[in-house]
Amino acid sequence: MKNTIIFIATVLFTTTIFAQSKNFLDTPYLETQAQVDTMVTPDKIYLNIIIQEKDTKGRVSVEEQENQMAQRFKAMGIDLEEQLVIKDMGSNFKKYFLRQKEVLKSKQYSLVVYSGKQLGDVMMALEQLDIANTSIEKTEYSKMEELELELRTRAVQKAVQKANALTKPLGQKVGMAIHIADNSQYYPRYNQAPMMEMKAVSADMGNAQPLDIDFEKIKVETTVNVKFALSN
Repeated sequence: MKNTIIFIATVLFTTTIFAQSKNFLDTPYLETQAQVDTMVTPDKIYLNIIIQEKDTKGRVSVEEQENQMAQRFKAMGIDLEEQLVIKDMGSNFKKYFLRQKEVLKSKQYSLVVYSGKQLGDVMMALEQLDIANTSIEKTEYSKMEELELELRTRAVQKAVQKANALTKPLGQKVGMAIHIADNSQYYPRYNQAPMMEMKAVSADMGNAQPLDIDFEKIKVETTVNVKFALSN
């Protein structure tokens, strides 16, 4: 008896699904595709900084260089607690055992700045402190989620406009959306160093001006496919 009930329930469920699919196929519909995109300037730029102990006669420790860097950053208005983090610490033990030299330490930091101008100021300050081991880690746009939603809305509105333009000559009307597919893409891929252009660099470093850096903009692209029911 139990098996019979399960069989009947399965048949009813399958029949319902089939009927829904059949009704969907029997509904006159129009499918449109709409794409919108925009370019935004990154407002979060991550700089990788490595400080190494200098193996010279007047040896400068990592801690001393770190304090100098921190003081300079504070003078520039950088919030050390919010913008600077330590990523890694290390020592060259391998060289120590092979060459019987003193162990040299190093520290790796990640600094986030909010504009190309601020990054230029930071790089100039590090150059003056003789900290040259720096590189761009990645760039981000802080309002990406809001922008994605805005572009999706614009894409659907564009799909409606296209549908109306296609059906008007036929004397038909666009009804409710019966299916929406979202295909969105965002560039560049994170964790890759962005392209950048540096301007206003003086040949005489003593009179050098802060770098004016233009970053490659991030492309945000949204594509939607919408099926609209049609009526006469």
